[in-house]
Amino acid sequence: MQSYQSTRHIAFIGNYTPRRCGIATFTADICEAVAGEFPHASCFAGAVNDRPEGYDYPARVRFEIDQDDLSSYTRAAEFLHINNVEVVSVQHEFGIYGGPAGSHLIEFLDQLKKPIVTTLHTILQSPDVEQLQVMRRLDELSSRFIVMAERGRGLLEEIYGVNPAKIDVIPHGVIDMPFVDSNFFKDIFDAEGKTVLLTFGLLSPDKGIETAIRALPAILAKNPEVVYLIVGATHPHLIATQQETYRESLETLSSELGLEKQVFFHNRFVSMEELKEFIGGADIYLTPYRNEEQITSGTLAYTFGAGKAIVSTPYWHARELLADGRGMLVPFADSSALAEAVNGLLACPTKMTAMRKRAWKEGRKMIWPEVARRYMDSFDKARAGLSKPTSATECEREYTIPEVKLDHLFRMTDHTGIFQHAIYSVPNYHEAYCTDDNARAFIYTIFHEREHGRNPAIDQLASTYLAFLWYAFDANTQRFRNFMSHERHWLESKGSEDSHARALWAAGTALGHSSNDGFRNLSALLFQRGLDPVKRFSSPRAWAFTLVAIHEYLLAFSGDRQVAKMQRLLTARLMDLYQANSSPGWLWFERVATYD
Repeated sequence: MQSYQSTRHIAFIGNYTPRRCGIATFTADICEAVAGEFPHASCFAGAVNDRPEGYDYPARVRFEIDQDDLSSYTRAAEFLHINNVEVVSVQHEFGIYGGPAGSHLIEFLDQLKKPIVTTLHTILQSPDVEQLQVMRRLDELSSRFIVMAERGRGLLEEIYGVNPAKIDVIPHGVIDMPFVDSNFFKDIFDAEGKTVLLTFGLLSPDKGIETAIRALPAILAKNPEVVYLIVGATHPHLIATQQETYRESLETLSSELGLEKQVFFHNRFVSMEELKEFIGGADIYLTPYRNEEQITSGTLAYTFGAGKAIVSTPYWHARELLADGRGMLVPFADSSALAEAVNGLLACPTKMTAMRKRAWKEGRKMIWPEVARRYMDSFDKARAGLSKPTSATECEREYTIPEVKLDHLFRMTDHTGIFQHAIYSVPNYHEAYCTDDNARAFIYTIFHEREHGRNPAIDQLASTYLAFLWYAFDANTQRFRNFMSHERHWLESKGSEDSHARALWAAGTALGHSSNDGFRNLSALLFQRGLDPVKRFSSPRAWAFTLVAIHEYLLAFSGDRQVAKMQRLLTARLMDLYQANSSPGWLWFERVATYD
Protein backbone atom coordinates (compact mmCIF):
# COMPACT_ATOMS: atom_id res chain seq x y z
CA MET A 1 0.00 0.00 0.00
CA GLN A 2 1.18 3.53 -0.73
CA SER A 3 2.63 5.31 2.29
CA TYR A 4 0.98 8.59 3.27
CA GLN A 5 2.06 11.37 5.56
CA SER A 6 -0.22 11.57 8.57
CA THR A 7 -3.51 13.24 7.75
CA ARG A 8 -3.50 16.97 8.52
CA HIS A 9 -7.01 18.32 7.86
CA ILE A 10 -9.90 16.45 9.49
CA ALA A 11 -13.58 17.36 9.87
CA PHE A 12 -15.68 15.59 12.52
CA ILE A 13 -19.43 15.45 11.85
CA GLY A 14 -22.05 14.67 14.50
CA ASN A 15 -23.75 16.12 17.54
CA TYR A 16 -21.44 18.23 19.69
CA THR A 17 -21.34 19.55 23.23
CA PRO A 18 -22.95 21.46 24.90
CA ARG A 19 -25.79 19.47 23.29
CA ARG A 20 -26.67 16.80 25.86
CA CYS A 21 -26.36 13.35 24.39
CA GLY A 22 -23.79 10.59 24.28
CA ILE A 23 -22.80 11.15 20.66
CA ALA A 24 -22.27 14.87 21.29
CA THR A 25 -19.88 14.00 24.09
CA PHE A 26 -18.14 11.38 21.96
CA THR A 27 -17.69 13.69 18.96
CA ALA A 28 -16.17 16.38 21.17
CA ASP A 29 -13.92 13.87 22.94
CA ILE A 30 -12.54 12.21 19.80
CA CYS A 31 -12.03 15.56 18.07
CA GLU A 32 -10.10 16.95 21.04
CA ALA A 33 -8.17 13.70 21.49
CA VAL A 34 -6.95 13.68 17.88
CA ALA A 35 -6.12 17.39 18.03
CA GLY A 36 -4.17 16.85 21.26
CA GLU A 37 -2.29 13.76 20.10
CA PHE A 38 -1.47 15.25 16.67
CA PRO A 39 -0.69 18.96 17.14
CA HIS A 40 0.17 19.31 13.45
CA ALA A 41 -3.38 18.36 12.47
CA SER A 42 -6.15 20.87 11.86
CA CYS A 43 -9.30 19.43 13.47
CA PHE A 44 -12.70 21.08 13.38
CA ALA A 45 -16.28 19.95 13.78
CA GLY A 46 -19.60 20.28 12.03
CA ALA A 47 -22.42 20.09 14.58
CA VAL A 48 -25.92 18.79 13.88
CA ASN A 49 -28.65 20.89 15.51
CA ASP A 50 -31.97 19.48 16.68
CA ARG A 51 -33.46 22.89 17.44
CA PRO A 52 -33.58 26.15 15.45
CA GLU A 53 -31.56 28.21 17.93
CA GLY A 54 -28.70 25.72 17.96
CA TYR A 55 -26.26 25.66 20.88
CA ASP A 56 -23.47 27.80 22.30
CA TYR A 57 -20.73 25.74 20.70
CA PRO A 58 -16.99 26.06 21.39
CA ALA A 59 -14.60 27.45 18.77
CA ARG A 60 -13.80 23.94 17.54
CA VAL A 61 -17.24 23.88 15.84
CA ARG A 62 -16.81 25.71 12.54
CA PHE A 63 -20.24 25.16 10.99
CA GLU A 64 -23.71 23.93 11.92
CA ILE A 65 -26.18 21.65 10.14
CA ASP A 66 -29.93 21.91 10.67
CA GLN A 67 -30.96 18.31 11.26
CA ASP A 68 -34.11 18.49 9.11
CA ASP A 69 -33.02 21.04 6.47
CA LEU A 70 -31.57 19.20 3.48
CA SER A 71 -30.12 22.40 2.00
CA SER A 72 -27.96 22.92 5.09
CA TYR A 73 -26.28 19.56 4.37
CA THR A 74 -25.41 20.84 0.89
CA ARG A 75 -23.91 24.01 2.35
CA ALA A 76 -21.90 21.91 4.80
CA ALA A 77 -20.47 19.80 1.96
CA GLU A 78 -19.44 22.96 0.11
CA PHE A 79 -17.82 24.28 3.29
CA LEU A 80 -15.68 21.13 3.59
CA HIS A 81 -14.59 21.40 -0.04
CA ILE A 82 -13.34 24.97 0.25
CA ASN A 83 -11.49 24.22 3.50
CA ASN A 84 -9.14 21.56 2.08
CA VAL A 85 -10.44 18.79 4.33
CA GLU A 86 -8.56 15.53 3.74
CA VAL A 87 -10.77 13.15 5.72
CA VAL A 88 -14.32 13.41 7.08
CA SER A 89 -15.02 11.51 10.31
CA VAL A 90 -18.78 10.88 10.60
CA GLN A 91 -20.54 9.78 13.78
CA HIS A 92 -23.53 7.71 12.72
CA GLU A 93 -26.74 7.04 14.58
CA PHE A 94 -30.03 6.79 12.66
CA GLY A 95 -31.84 9.26 14.90
CA ILE A 96 -29.50 12.25 14.76
CA TYR A 97 -29.87 13.09 11.05
CA GLY A 98 -33.01 14.18 9.20
CA GLY A 99 -35.00 12.24 6.62
CA PRO A 100 -36.26 8.64 6.75
CA ALA A 101 -33.77 6.61 8.82
CA GLY A 102 -31.43 9.62 8.80
CA SER A 103 -31.13 9.61 5.00
CA HIS A 104 -30.23 13.32 4.84
CA LEU A 105 -26.74 12.22 5.86
CA ILE A 106 -26.50 10.17 2.66
CA GLU A 107 -27.32 13.24 0.56
CA PHE A 108 -24.52 15.08 2.37
CA LEU A 109 -21.93 12.32 1.96
CA ASP A 110 -22.85 11.82 -1.68
CA GLN A 111 -21.73 15.38 -2.40
CA LEU A 112 -18.34 14.94 -0.73
CA LYS A 113 -15.30 14.09 -2.82
CA LYS A 114 -13.30 13.24 0.29
CA PRO A 115 -12.44 9.99 2.08
CA ILE A 116 -15.15 9.26 4.66
CA VAL A 117 -14.56 7.28 7.85
CA THR A 118 -17.87 6.42 9.52
CA THR A 119 -18.07 5.48 13.20
CA LEU A 120 -21.17 3.38 13.84
CA HIS A 121 -22.75 3.94 17.25
CA THR A 122 -25.66 1.61 16.49
CA ILE A 123 -25.67 -1.53 14.33
CA LEU A 124 -29.06 -3.20 14.02
CA GLN A 125 -29.43 -6.94 13.73
CA SER A 126 -32.85 -6.60 12.11
CA PRO A 127 -32.99 -3.28 10.23
CA ASP A 128 -36.17 -2.18 8.47
CA VAL A 129 -36.18 -1.45 4.74
CA GLU A 130 -35.21 2.22 5.08
CA GLN A 131 -32.47 1.52 7.61
CA LEU A 132 -31.02 -1.21 5.41
CA GLN A 133 -31.02 1.12 2.43
CA VAL A 134 -29.19 3.81 4.41
CA MET A 135 -26.59 1.29 5.61
CA ARG A 136 -25.94 0.05 2.09
CA ARG A 137 -25.43 3.60 0.86
CA LEU A 138 -23.14 4.27 3.82
CA ASP A 139 -21.11 1.26 2.76
CA GLU A 140 -20.85 2.62 -0.80
CA LEU A 141 -19.81 6.09 0.35
CA SER A 142 -17.54 5.28 3.32
CA SER A 143 -13.88 4.50 2.79
CA ARG A 144 -13.77 2.81 6.19
CA PHE A 145 -16.05 1.88 9.09
CA ILE A 146 -15.10 2.10 12.76
CA VAL A 147 -16.97 -0.06 15.26
CA MET A 148 -16.34 -0.27 18.99
CA ALA A 149 -16.76 -4.02 19.50
CA GLU A 150 -16.00 -7.22 17.63
CA ARG A 151 -19.72 -7.93 17.60
CA GLY A 152 -20.09 -4.86 15.43
CA ARG A 153 -17.58 -6.18 12.93
CA GLY A 154 -19.50 -9.49 12.73
CA LEU A 155 -22.83 -7.75 12.15
CA LEU A 156 -21.42 -5.58 9.37
CA GLU A 157 -20.09 -8.62 7.59
CA GLU A 158 -23.05 -10.96 8.18
CA ILE A 159 -26.06 -8.62 7.93
CA TYR A 160 -24.81 -5.86 5.63
CA GLY A 161 -22.14 -7.62 3.53
CA VAL A 162 -19.41 -5.11 4.32
CA ASN A 163 -15.90 -6.00 3.17
CA PRO A 164 -13.99 -6.94 6.36
CA ALA A 165 -10.88 -5.19 5.06
CA LYS A 166 -12.55 -1.78 5.50
CA ILE A 167 -13.64 -2.34 9.12
CA ASP A 168 -11.55 -1.10 12.07
CA VAL A 169 -12.44 -2.16 15.61
CA ILE A 170 -11.45 0.71 17.92
CA PRO A 171 -12.79 0.81 21.49
CA HIS A 172 -14.78 3.69 22.94
CA GLY A 173 -12.28 6.13 24.42
CA VAL A 174 -12.01 6.68 28.18
CA ILE A 175 -10.49 9.27 30.46
CA ASP A 176 -7.21 8.21 32.04
CA MET A 177 -8.00 7.71 35.72
CA PRO A 178 -5.68 6.17 38.30
CA PHE A 179 -6.51 2.94 40.10
CA VAL A 180 -7.52 4.41 43.48
CA ASP A 181 -9.55 3.61 46.59
CA SER A 182 -13.12 4.85 46.18
CA ASN A 183 -13.09 6.30 49.71
CA PHE A 184 -10.86 9.10 48.48
CA PHE A 185 -13.82 10.73 46.68
CA LYS A 186 -16.84 9.88 48.84
CA ASP A 187 -16.78 12.94 51.06
CA ILE A 188 -17.44 15.10 47.98
CA PHE A 189 -21.03 13.81 47.77
CA ASP A 190 -21.58 13.00 51.47
CA ALA A 191 -21.11 9.26 51.15
CA GLU A 192 -18.30 8.69 53.65
CA GLY A 193 -18.59 5.28 55.27
CA LYS A 194 -21.07 4.12 52.62
CA THR A 195 -20.81 1.51 49.87
CA VAL A 196 -21.71 3.37 46.70
CA LEU A 197 -23.56 1.87 43.75
CA LEU A 198 -23.63 4.15 40.73
CA THR A 199 -25.51 4.55 37.46
CA PHE A 200 -24.96 7.67 35.36
CA GLY A 201 -25.99 9.05 31.99
CA LEU A 202 -29.07 10.60 30.45
CA LEU A 203 -32.17 8.94 31.93
CA SER A 204 -34.59 7.03 29.70
CA PRO A 205 -36.63 3.83 30.13
CA ASP A 206 -34.15 1.69 28.18
CA LYS A 207 -31.61 2.20 30.98
CA GLY A 208 -33.60 -0.25 33.15
CA ILE A 209 -32.91 1.63 36.39
CA GLU A 210 -36.11 0.30 37.96
CA THR A 211 -34.49 -3.16 37.94
CA ALA A 212 -31.63 -1.88 40.09
CA ILE A 213 -34.00 -0.08 42.47
CA ARG A 214 -36.07 -3.25 42.95
CA ALA A 215 -32.85 -5.14 43.77
CA LEU A 216 -31.93 -2.77 46.59
CA PRO A 217 -34.04 -4.29 49.43
CA ALA A 218 -32.24 -7.64 48.98
CA ILE A 219 -28.89 -5.85 48.80
CA LEU A 220 -29.61 -3.75 51.89
CA ALA A 221 -30.62 -6.83 53.86
CA LYS A 222 -27.02 -8.00 53.72
CA ASN A 223 -25.25 -4.66 53.21
CA PRO A 224 -27.20 -1.93 55.02
CA GLU A 225 -24.49 0.70 54.36
CA VAL A 226 -25.25 0.70 50.60
CA VAL A 227 -26.46 3.82 48.79
CA TYR A 228 -27.42 4.07 45.13
CA LEU A 229 -26.55 7.23 43.19
CA ILE A 230 -28.42 7.90 39.95
CA VAL A 231 -26.55 10.71 38.21
CA GLY A 232 -27.76 12.51 35.10
CA ALA A 233 -30.53 14.59 33.61
CA THR A 234 -33.47 13.08 31.78
CA HIS A 235 -32.80 12.73 28.05
CA PRO A 236 -33.86 16.00 26.31
CA HIS A 237 -35.96 14.15 23.72
CA LEU A 238 -37.83 12.39 26.52
CA ILE A 239 -38.39 15.73 28.26
CA ALA A 240 -39.87 17.09 25.02
CA THR A 241 -42.49 14.32 24.82
CA GLN A 242 -43.07 13.07 28.36
CA GLN A 243 -41.52 15.69 30.66
CA GLU A 244 -40.15 13.99 33.81
CA THR A 245 -42.57 11.05 33.80
CA TYR A 246 -39.82 8.41 33.84
CA ARG A 247 -37.77 10.02 36.61
CA GLU A 248 -40.91 10.55 38.67
CA SER A 249 -41.82 6.88 38.26
CA LEU A 250 -38.38 5.92 39.62
CA GLU A 251 -38.80 8.28 42.57
CA THR A 252 -42.24 6.81 43.26
CA LEU A 253 -40.86 3.29 43.15
CA SER A 254 -38.10 4.24 45.59
CA SER A 255 -40.66 5.68 47.99
CA GLU A 256 -42.90 2.61 47.74
CA LEU A 257 -39.91 0.41 48.64
CA GLY A 258 -38.92 2.70 51.52
CA LEU A 259 -35.62 3.66 49.89
CA GLU A 260 -35.75 7.44 50.23
CA LYS A 261 -32.52 7.43 52.31
CA GLN A 262 -30.69 4.98 50.06
CA VAL A 263 -31.50 6.21 46.53
CA PHE A 264 -30.24 9.66 45.54
CA PHE A 265 -31.04 11.36 42.24
CA HIS A 266 -28.57 13.95 40.94
CA ASN A 267 -30.84 15.48 38.33
CA ARG A 268 -28.39 17.41 36.19
CA PHE A 269 -25.91 17.04 33.35
CA VAL A 270 -22.61 16.85 35.22
CA SER A 271 -19.29 18.26 34.01
CA MET A 272 -16.37 15.97 33.22
CA GLU A 273 -14.66 16.91 36.48
CA GLU A 274 -17.78 16.06 38.47
CA LEU A 275 -18.19 12.82 36.55
CA LYS A 276 -14.63 11.77 37.42
CA GLU A 277 -15.46 12.34 41.09
CA PHE A 278 -18.67 10.29 40.94
CA ILE A 279 -16.89 7.45 39.11
CA GLY A 280 -13.95 7.64 41.48
CA GLY A 281 -16.24 7.35 44.50
CA ALA A 282 -18.25 4.40 43.19
CA ASP A 283 -17.66 0.88 44.49
CA ILE A 284 -19.86 -0.93 41.98
CA TYR A 285 -21.24 0.40 38.71
CA LEU A 286 -24.63 -0.88 37.55
CA THR A 287 -25.80 -0.95 33.91
CA PRO A 288 -29.13 -2.80 33.98
CA TYR A 289 -29.93 -1.85 30.35
CA ARG A 290 -33.00 -3.51 28.80
CA ASN A 291 -31.91 -3.72 25.13
CA GLU A 292 -29.54 -6.50 24.09
CA GLU A 293 -28.73 -4.80 20.77
CA GLN A 294 -26.60 -2.05 22.29
CA ILE A 295 -23.28 -2.15 20.50
CA THR A 296 -21.63 0.57 22.55
CA SER A 297 -22.06 2.33 25.86
CA GLY A 298 -19.95 5.31 26.77
CA THR A 299 -20.88 5.10 30.45
CA LEU A 300 -19.83 1.45 30.57
CA ALA A 301 -16.53 2.29 28.87
CA TYR A 302 -15.76 5.16 31.24
CA THR A 303 -16.32 3.16 34.44
CA PHE A 304 -14.52 0.13 32.98
CA GLY A 305 -11.50 2.28 32.13
CA ALA A 306 -11.48 3.63 35.68
CA GLY A 307 -11.21 0.08 37.04
CA LYS A 308 -14.62 -0.15 38.67
CA ALA A 309 -16.42 -3.36 39.58
CA ILE A 310 -19.33 -3.61 37.15
CA VAL A 311 -22.58 -5.56 37.23
CA SER A 312 -24.44 -5.39 33.94
CA THR A 313 -27.11 -6.99 31.84
CA PRO A 314 -25.69 -8.89 28.84
CA TYR A 315 -26.14 -6.34 26.07
CA TRP A 316 -23.60 -6.74 23.27
CA HIS A 317 -21.01 -4.21 24.43
CA ALA A 318 -21.09 -5.40 28.04
CA ARG A 319 -20.87 -9.06 27.07
CA GLU A 320 -17.66 -8.36 25.17
CA LEU A 321 -16.03 -5.82 27.48
CA LEU A 322 -16.72 -7.68 30.72
CA ALA A 323 -15.58 -11.10 29.49
CA ASP A 324 -12.71 -13.02 31.12
CA GLY A 325 -13.56 -11.97 34.66
CA ARG A 326 -13.54 -8.21 34.01
CA GLY A 327 -17.13 -7.78 35.26
CA MET A 328 -20.35 -9.66 36.06
CA LEU A 329 -23.38 -10.24 33.84
CA VAL A 330 -26.95 -10.86 35.04
CA PRO A 331 -30.12 -11.58 33.02
CA PHE A 332 -32.27 -8.74 31.70
CA ALA A 333 -34.92 -7.34 34.08
CA ASP A 334 -33.88 -9.77 36.86
CA SER A 335 -33.67 -7.85 40.14
CA SER A 336 -32.92 -10.98 42.17
CA ALA A 337 -29.93 -11.90 40.04
CA LEU A 338 -28.63 -8.34 40.19
CA ALA A 339 -28.93 -8.31 44.00
CA GLU A 340 -27.17 -11.66 44.26
CA ALA A 341 -24.28 -10.44 42.06
CA VAL A 342 -23.81 -7.25 44.08
CA ASN A 343 -23.97 -9.08 47.41
CA GLY A 344 -21.51 -11.67 46.13
CA LEU A 345 -18.96 -9.00 45.24
CA LEU A 346 -19.37 -7.14 48.53
CA ALA A 347 -18.96 -10.40 50.43
CA CYS A 348 -15.63 -11.08 48.68
CA PRO A 349 -13.49 -7.91 48.50
CA THR A 350 -10.53 -9.87 47.12
CA LYS A 351 -12.58 -11.07 44.16
CA MET A 352 -13.89 -7.57 43.55
CA THR A 353 -10.39 -6.04 43.64
CA ALA A 354 -9.10 -8.65 41.18
CA MET A 355 -12.01 -7.88 38.86
CA ARG A 356 -11.32 -4.17 39.09
CA LYS A 357 -7.63 -4.65 38.37
CA ARG A 358 -8.31 -6.73 35.26
CA ALA A 359 -10.68 -4.06 33.97
CA TRP A 360 -8.28 -1.21 34.71
CA LYS A 361 -5.38 -2.92 32.92
CA GLU A 362 -7.51 -3.57 29.85
CA GLY A 363 -8.72 0.01 30.03
CA ARG A 364 -5.20 1.34 29.38
CA LYS A 365 -5.76 0.35 25.74
CA MET A 366 -8.85 2.58 25.70
CA ILE A 367 -7.56 5.91 26.98
CA TRP A 368 -8.21 8.75 24.56
CA PRO A 369 -4.61 9.22 23.32
CA GLU A 370 -4.46 5.53 22.36
CA VAL A 371 -7.84 5.74 20.65
CA ALA A 372 -6.78 8.93 18.84
CA ARG A 373 -3.72 7.18 17.40
CA ARG A 374 -5.86 4.34 16.10
CA TYR A 375 -8.34 6.78 14.57
CA MET A 376 -5.48 8.52 12.79
CA ASP A 377 -4.33 5.15 11.44
CA SER A 378 -7.83 4.64 10.07
CA PHE A 379 -7.83 8.13 8.53
CA ASP A 380 -4.48 7.44 6.87
CA LYS A 381 -5.77 4.13 5.50
CA ALA A 382 -8.81 5.93 4.09
CA ARG A 383 -6.58 8.39 2.25
CA ALA A 384 -4.26 5.64 1.03
CA GLY A 385 -7.30 3.80 -0.29
CA LEU A 386 -7.75 6.56 -2.88
CA SER A 387 -4.79 5.08 -4.76
CA LYS A 388 -5.53 1.47 -5.57
CA PRO A 389 -3.54 -1.02 -7.68
CA THR A 390 -4.83 -1.25 -11.23
CA SER A 391 -6.48 -4.58 -11.97
CA ALA A 392 -5.86 -6.58 -15.15
CA THR A 393 -9.40 -5.79 -16.29
CA GLU A 394 -8.82 -2.06 -15.85
CA CYS A 395 -5.57 -2.29 -17.82
CA GLU A 396 -7.43 -3.81 -20.78
CA ARG A 397 -10.24 -1.25 -20.71
CA GLU A 398 -10.19 1.41 -23.42
CA TYR A 399 -10.69 4.97 -22.30
CA THR A 400 -11.67 7.99 -24.36
CA ILE A 401 -9.07 10.73 -24.08
CA PRO A 402 -10.87 13.90 -22.98
CA GLU A 403 -10.58 17.12 -24.91
CA VAL A 404 -7.62 19.27 -23.85
CA LYS A 405 -8.63 22.14 -21.57
CA LEU A 406 -6.19 25.06 -21.41
CA ASP A 407 -8.20 27.59 -19.42
CA HIS A 408 -6.03 27.15 -16.30
CA LEU A 409 -2.80 27.40 -18.30
CA PHE A 410 -3.93 30.74 -19.72
CA ARG A 411 -5.10 31.86 -16.28
CA MET A 412 -1.70 31.06 -14.78
CA THR A 413 0.26 32.95 -17.46
CA ASP A 414 0.81 36.70 -17.71
CA HIS A 415 3.13 38.78 -19.93
CA THR A 416 6.16 37.70 -17.90
CA GLY A 417 5.68 33.94 -17.71
CA ILE A 418 3.80 31.20 -15.91
CA PHE A 419 3.26 31.50 -12.16
CA GLN A 420 4.72 28.78 -9.94
CA HIS A 421 1.64 28.17 -7.83
CA ALA A 422 -2.06 28.88 -7.51
CA ILE A 423 -4.33 29.32 -4.51
CA TYR A 424 -7.16 27.08 -5.66
CA SER A 425 -7.56 28.37 -9.25
CA VAL A 426 -6.09 31.85 -8.64
CA PRO A 427 -2.42 32.67 -9.44
CA ASN A 428 -0.30 33.18 -6.32
CA TYR A 429 1.64 36.43 -6.85
CA HIS A 430 3.65 35.92 -3.67
CA GLU A 431 5.57 32.99 -5.14
CA ALA A 432 5.60 34.43 -8.68
CA TYR A 433 7.82 32.82 -11.32
CA CYS A 434 10.63 30.31 -11.78
CA THR A 435 12.72 29.00 -14.67
CA ASP A 436 11.80 25.40 -13.81
CA ASP A 437 8.09 25.94 -14.46
CA ASN A 438 8.55 28.14 -17.54
CA ALA A 439 10.76 25.43 -19.02
CA ARG A 440 8.04 22.84 -18.34
CA ALA A 441 5.38 25.10 -19.85
CA PHE A 442 7.51 25.75 -22.96
CA ILE A 443 7.98 21.98 -23.44
CA TYR A 444 4.20 21.55 -23.23
CA THR A 445 3.54 24.16 -25.95
CA ILE A 446 6.01 22.45 -28.30
CA PHE A 447 4.29 19.09 -27.89
CA HIS A 448 0.85 20.69 -28.13
CA GLU A 449 1.82 22.04 -31.56
CA ARG A 450 3.07 18.60 -32.60
CA GLU A 451 -0.18 16.91 -31.51
CA HIS A 452 -2.75 19.55 -32.50
CA GLY A 453 -1.07 21.78 -35.07
CA ARG A 454 -0.23 25.46 -34.99
CA ASN A 455 -2.43 27.68 -32.83
CA PRO A 456 -1.79 31.43 -32.53
CA ALA A 457 -2.83 31.48 -28.86
CA ILE A 458 -0.46 28.60 -28.01
CA ASP A 459 2.32 30.29 -30.03
CA GLN A 460 1.85 33.37 -27.87
CA LEU A 461 2.21 31.30 -24.70
CA ALA A 462 5.31 29.59 -26.09
CA SER A 463 6.84 32.95 -26.97
CA THR A 464 6.23 34.19 -23.41
CA TYR A 465 7.84 31.12 -21.84
CA LEU A 466 10.85 31.18 -24.16
CA ALA A 467 11.32 34.90 -23.54
CA PHE A 468 11.44 34.15 -19.82
CA LEU A 469 14.13 31.51 -20.37
CA TRP A 470 16.17 33.90 -22.50
CA TYR A 471 15.94 36.56 -19.81
CA ALA A 472 16.81 34.02 -17.13
CA PHE A 473 20.15 33.19 -18.77
CA ASP A 474 23.01 35.32 -17.46
CA ALA A 475 25.68 35.60 -20.15
CA ASN A 476 28.30 36.64 -17.58
CA THR A 477 27.99 33.57 -15.39
CA GLN A 478 26.69 31.29 -18.19
CA ARG A 479 24.00 30.12 -15.75
CA PHE A 480 20.23 30.31 -15.64
CA ARG A 481 18.70 32.16 -12.72
CA ASN A 482 15.63 30.44 -11.31
CA PHE A 483 13.35 32.45 -8.99
CA MET A 484 11.85 35.83 -9.92
CA SER A 485 9.52 38.01 -7.85
CA HIS A 486 6.24 39.39 -9.18
CA GLU A 487 8.04 42.73 -9.50
CA ARG A 488 10.44 41.03 -11.98
CA HIS A 489 13.43 41.06 -9.66
CA TRP A 490 15.70 38.05 -9.70
CA LEU A 491 15.95 36.52 -6.24
CA GLU A 492 19.32 34.81 -6.80
CA SER A 493 22.42 35.27 -8.93
CA LYS A 494 22.21 31.75 -10.27
CA GLY A 495 19.69 28.96 -9.98
CA SER A 496 20.09 25.33 -9.06
CA GLU A 497 21.88 22.91 -11.35
CA ASP A 498 18.60 21.09 -11.86
CA SER A 499 16.75 24.22 -13.03
CA HIS A 500 19.62 25.04 -15.43
CA ALA A 501 19.43 21.57 -16.95
CA ARG A 502 15.64 21.73 -17.23
CA ALA A 503 15.97 24.96 -19.24
CA LEU A 504 18.35 23.12 -21.58
CA TRP A 505 15.76 20.33 -21.84
CA ALA A 506 13.20 22.88 -23.00
CA ALA A 507 15.59 24.37 -25.56
CA GLY A 508 16.51 20.92 -26.87
CA THR A 509 12.82 20.01 -27.19
CA ALA A 510 12.18 23.06 -29.37
CA LEU A 511 15.15 22.21 -31.55
CA GLY A 512 13.99 18.62 -31.97
CA HIS A 513 10.26 19.25 -32.51
CA SER A 514 9.22 22.88 -33.16
CA SER A 515 8.32 24.11 -36.64
CA ASN A 516 8.71 27.75 -35.56
CA ASP A 517 12.03 29.05 -36.90
CA GLY A 518 12.16 31.86 -34.36
CA PHE A 519 11.75 29.43 -31.44
CA ARG A 520 14.36 27.08 -32.91
CA ASN A 521 16.96 29.78 -33.52
CA LEU A 522 16.66 31.30 -30.03
CA SER A 523 16.62 27.86 -28.44
CA ALA A 524 19.83 26.97 -30.31
CA LEU A 525 21.56 29.99 -28.77
CA LEU A 526 20.36 29.03 -25.28
CA PHE A 527 21.41 25.42 -25.75
CA GLN A 528 24.86 26.24 -27.07
CA ARG A 529 25.60 28.85 -24.39
CA GLY A 530 24.20 26.82 -21.52
CA LEU A 531 25.61 23.38 -22.32
CA ASP A 532 29.28 23.76 -21.40
CA PRO A 533 28.74 24.62 -17.68
CA VAL A 534 27.04 21.24 -17.17
CA LYS A 535 30.51 19.63 -17.26
CA ARG A 536 31.11 21.19 -13.84
CA PHE A 537 27.79 20.11 -12.33
CA SER A 538 27.60 17.47 -9.60
CA SER A 539 23.83 16.81 -9.59
CA PRO A 540 22.91 13.49 -11.24
CA ARG A 541 19.43 14.87 -11.94
CA ALA A 542 20.99 17.76 -13.85
CA TRP A 543 23.07 15.28 -15.84
CA ALA A 544 19.93 13.26 -16.62
CA PHE A 545 17.91 16.34 -17.66
CA THR A 546 20.77 17.44 -19.92
CA LEU A 547 20.94 14.00 -21.52
CA VAL A 548 17.24 14.33 -22.38
CA ALA A 549 18.00 17.78 -23.85
CA ILE A 550 20.91 16.37 -25.88
CA HIS A 551 18.75 13.55 -27.17
CA GLU A 552 16.18 16.06 -28.44
CA TYR A 553 18.92 18.28 -29.93
CA LEU A 554 20.55 15.39 -31.77
CA LEU A 555 17.23 14.53 -33.42
CA ALA A 556 17.79 17.69 -35.44
CA PHE A 557 21.60 17.92 -35.46
CA SER A 558 22.89 14.37 -35.22
CA GLY A 559 26.30 15.33 -36.62
CA ASP A 560 27.26 17.74 -33.81
CA ARG A 561 30.44 16.11 -32.47
CA GLN A 562 30.84 18.39 -29.44
CA VAL A 563 27.33 17.68 -28.21
CA ALA A 564 27.78 13.95 -28.83
CA LYS A 565 30.97 14.12 -26.76
CA MET A 566 29.06 15.73 -23.87
CA GLN A 567 26.45 12.98 -24.21
CA ARG A 568 29.11 10.30 -23.73
CA LEU A 569 30.65 12.14 -20.77
CA LEU A 570 27.38 12.53 -18.86
CA THR A 571 26.29 8.97 -19.64
CA ALA A 572 29.57 7.63 -18.25
CA ARG A 573 29.16 9.71 -15.09
CA LEU A 574 25.66 8.41 -14.51
CA MET A 575 26.69 4.81 -15.09
CA ASP A 576 29.67 5.17 -12.72
CA LEU A 577 27.28 6.50 -10.10
CA TYR A 578 24.87 3.63 -10.69
CA GLN A 579 27.58 1.00 -10.36
CA ALA A 580 28.85 2.60 -7.15
CA ASN A 581 25.46 2.74 -5.42
CA SER A 582 23.19 0.06 -6.88
CA SER A 583 22.64 -3.47 -5.67
CA PRO A 584 20.18 -6.28 -6.54
CA GLY A 585 17.75 -4.82 -4.03
CA TRP A 586 18.41 -1.14 -4.82
CA LEU A 587 18.42 -0.25 -8.52
CA TRP A 588 19.22 3.43 -8.28
CA PHE A 589 22.01 5.97 -8.85
CA GLU A 590 22.28 7.23 -5.29
CA ARG A 591 21.95 5.77 -1.80
CA VAL A 592 18.66 7.62 -1.34
CA ALA A 593 15.85 8.58 -3.72
CA THR A 594 15.41 12.36 -3.48
CA TYR A 595 13.76 15.18 -5.35
CA ASP A 596 15.01 18.75 -5.52
